[in-house]
Amino acid sequence: MTTNSQRPRIALGALFIECNHIGGVDTTIEFFERTALRRDAEVLELRDGTVGGALSVLQGAGSVVPLIAALSCPSGPLTADCYTQLKSEMIGRLERCGHVDGVLMVLHGSAAAVNAGDVEGDLLSATRTLVGPHIPIVGSLDLHAHVTEAMVLAADALVAWETYPHRDAFSTGERAARLLLGTIDGSHRPTMALAKAPVIVGGVHSGTEGDAPFADVMRLAKSFERESDVLSTSALLVHPYLDLPDMGGGGLVVTHDNVGLAADRARQIAEYYWSRRFDLEADVVPPAKAIEQGLQIDGGPVLLAEVADTCGGGAAGDNVATLRALLDTACDVPTLVPVVDPAAAARCHSTGVGSEIALRIGHALDPQWGEPLDVKGTVRRLSDGEFVYTGGIYEGQTGQMGPSAVLEIGSIQVLITTYATYDWADEQFRSMKLPIEQAKFIVVKNPMNFRVGYAGRYRNFYILDTSGSTPGTVRDVRFKNLKRPYFPADSDIVGFQPTVVHRT
Repeated sequence: MTTNSQRPRIALGALFIECNHIGGVDTTIEFFERTALRRDAEVLELRDGTVGGALSVLQGAGSVVPLIAALSCPSGPLTADCYTQLKSEMIGRLERCGHVDGVLMVLHGSAAAVNAGDVEGDLLSATRTLVGPHIPIVGSLDLHAHVTEAMVLAADALVAWETYPHRDAFSTGERAARLLLGTIDGSHRPTMALAKAPVIVGGVHSGTEGDAPFADVMRLAKSFERESDVLSTSALLVHPYLDLPDMGGGGLVVTHDNVGLAADRARQIAEYYWSRRFDLEADVVPPAKAIEQGLQIDGGPVLLAEVADTCGGGAAGDNVATLRALLDTACDVPTLVPVVDPAAAARCHSTGVGSEIALRIGHALDPQWGEPLDVKGTVRRLSDGEFVYTGGIYEGQTGQMGPSAVLEIGSIQVLITTYATYDWADEQFRSMKLPIEQAKFIVVKNPMNFRVGYAGRYRNFYILDTSGSTPGTVRDVRFKNLKRPYFPADSDIVGFQPTVVHRT
């Protein structure tokens, strides 16, 4: 513990990515370089997100020792080379920096690597081994974290985001930093408990506001923060597209020197989460039916949510199932459709604006989910693919679609990009000057963000039943490492009790 006259020396690192075992594309170091891979003093330049929030608190109270900050759009597991390099850089810098009074790690909680299923547990354990048992370690997480026993045992405290769609990354960084500083100066003596229920559901009904079922779970969790000994509560929705043992969601509670209270409150959150499991499951509609019903609605846009190809959940973004359905139904209405296809984008760039071309698009990166589609159209626009997010966790930051093109196929405008990007609202379409307000249908590739990103601008939406690596329900997914029983594969578990892990 430092004295009042000393400024604590705090190491800060970040490894933030959500990974997908069902499909997608393996993550290489280039994925992080394309989004954000900062080293040493470059980390201190970050002003947004969880790292920015943490720095806003730490820099006023202590001396920050920056390690690395590696952030990437969700994708498949990190390659062995990628994770080995990032871990080596993070732990190597921590080892070389000498004594620190605390460590803050900005993590997602659902990262995975070819050589480490539980990336966060592995990284936190390595950090604990290096700094010893008495130096406080605090980690921040996404609320879709797969929190493991290794993570709980290695960290003094873990705090998760509170909103979905996500918009509290910055304030979560602030909360984590304040908890770490309080632990360093002795005003907090954190004890932590995790309780999980084997509920594996998608994000369709998992909003944290209004009457969404997970909003009720979050409200219960946050109500416990009014108790004097409770330092932090987190309600967790595990990322459902991992395939790891002991997955589940529930509660994570940090108390002041009261592990019994932490375990009791975490258990209550997990039990309530289990009780709402049926409400959390999504109803899905075949694309053709959604299109038929959407055509009966006056005006637009009508959103067709192709949730099974959610880039923000690690999918490749190359699925054309909904585009195929739109072409098959021959609906002659203005429609916007995104697809990731590097070869098709390159072909459009090589032929130029105004050229009429025949293309084979779709399922080029993750072909297991369908067949490519042969189309003919006119190249209407080209760009380098840069755009700026106007909301969500990346607000104000630049996104990189890579070389991109608009291919006009009758009344359908297809945005073809080189790289997958997080889907918040309509920023990608607007960057290509596509007429959002004039569209009858817009294909969106997220399960929840559209409710906020398109708020007040859409007539209706449909959650589509298509194949892909981020399905609306995992009822029919055949996991290899996640063992039954779990919901929704099993509707009930006789004698169910939450699994509880705690750290004193």
